[in-house]
Amino acid sequence: MSEPLVAENRKRGNGAAPRAVPPPAPAAAPAAPGQASPDVAAILDKVLGGGEVSVMEGARLFDAAGGDLAPLFAAADALRRQAVGDVVTYVVNRNINFTNVCVKRCGFCAFSRGHSGQEGYFLPQDEVLRRAREAAEMGSTEICVQAGLAPGMDGWHYVKLCRAVKEALPDLHVHGFSPEEVLYGSSLAGVTIRDYLLALKDVGLGSLPGTSAEILIDRVRDVISPGRITTAQWFEVIGTAHRLGIRSTSTMMYGHVETALDKATHLDLLRRLQKETGGFTEFVPLGFIYEEAPMFHRRRPEGLREGPSGIETLKMYAVSRIMLHGWIPNIQVSWVKEGPKLVQVGLMTGANDLGGTLINESISTAAGAHHGQLLTPAKFRALAREMGRTPAERSTTYGIRRLFADPAQDPLDALDRVENADKLFGSYRQLVQDSKFRFKDAYKPGSGLQPAAGG
Repeated sequence: MSEPLVAENRKRGNGAAPRAVPPPAPAAAPAAPGQASPDVAAILDKVLGGGEVSVMEGARLFDAAGGDLAPLFAAADALRRQAVGDVVTYVVNRNINFTNVCVKRCGFCAFSRGHSGQEGYFLPQDEVLRRAREAAEMGSTEICVQAGLAPGMDGWHYVKLCRAVKEALPDLHVHGFSPEEVLYGSSLAGVTIRDYLLALKDVGLGSLPGTSAEILIDRVRDVISPGRITTAQWFEVIGTAHRLGIRSTSTMMYGHVETALDKATHLDLLRRLQKETGGFTEFVPLGFIYEEAPMFHRRRPEGLREGPSGIETLKMYAVSRIMLHGWIPNIQVSWVKEGPKLVQVGLMTGANDLGGTLINESISTAAGAHHGQLLTPAKFRALAREMGRTPAERSTTYGIRRLFADPAQDPLDALDRVENADKLFGSYRQLVQDSKFRFKDAYKPGSGLQPAAGG
């Protein structure tokens, strides 16, 4: 490693994460309109010439303003073209968030409910399978399964759920269970993280979402999500998964209390692990949605922002492309958080993937996002073409399933025929009001979940 390391990230839990870097120098003044600052120009020349951007240089790029922005975005777009060409990808998938009941109380999460709340729900295995079958019938190649950490849950529930889905729908890719869930399941089951991941792999788990990362610096995590999985534990789960041949996404949630250096450090930590394992399929930046976040309304942390601005979002796509260049080729936008208009512009600043159709979306919706729960394949293709790009449907691991070079040959997919997603698939608001799946009716303190709700 080329830079001296300091103990910014404490070594906690069962594994050790890479450490962070020294404090940054004061930010340079914004460049004048129409010209880049000399230091920013030098950094961009370096990466365009094949060099690797350091953490301190990445932090400087996150602070770019004024005349620095256009060359920053142009450099990121050039690297995108070099890495993946002019194809814009998307995946046809469905989210299945099988419970919103959670033992943790993260300050940014408006999705979770307590075990005794009226809005707490838990989908039994039969309902998860019904949703998975419906997704496959609508053309989905993937289901993304994540949820809260429900009390009283069988530690092997994730394994049993994955097995049931793969037995019923062997061709459907299960992209499931965050590092937090893997840690929770292994703790409840009394086995090591490695053994738990092996059990998931044995029943057909396809890949892991690299969520619950937020900012991979414990100082920040202690503010926004005290008591949650630590940085070291996150790296232990993800690193172990990669070494077992289970690939994962990587993520960052930003726009709250983190600094430019924190974001650059986070990207560097992901880059270091990728150099070792090669297991990340993509990087997905996720803007903090503040409207319903508990920490925005109660005991607001000092310096808490109202999520990222539009320019901050575009800089995130650009700097992540620049720092991860050569290691993680795919940068995904989040239409459910940012909306189709802004993520379309993100395709000009380093991003190349539009994400998934989703079909159902609960977590961002609960936090206050207003962009719906379904984006159709036809809409993805239109967004890409308007930017002069070629749309393609991909697999979870970025194999190209269908390339749509000629608009006249586009199919009318099943999801393109959907006129009212809430009515056909149900919405999060409907789900939390449905007494059929109410968690408190199935949960008995001391004896856990009853079989009817536990699957």
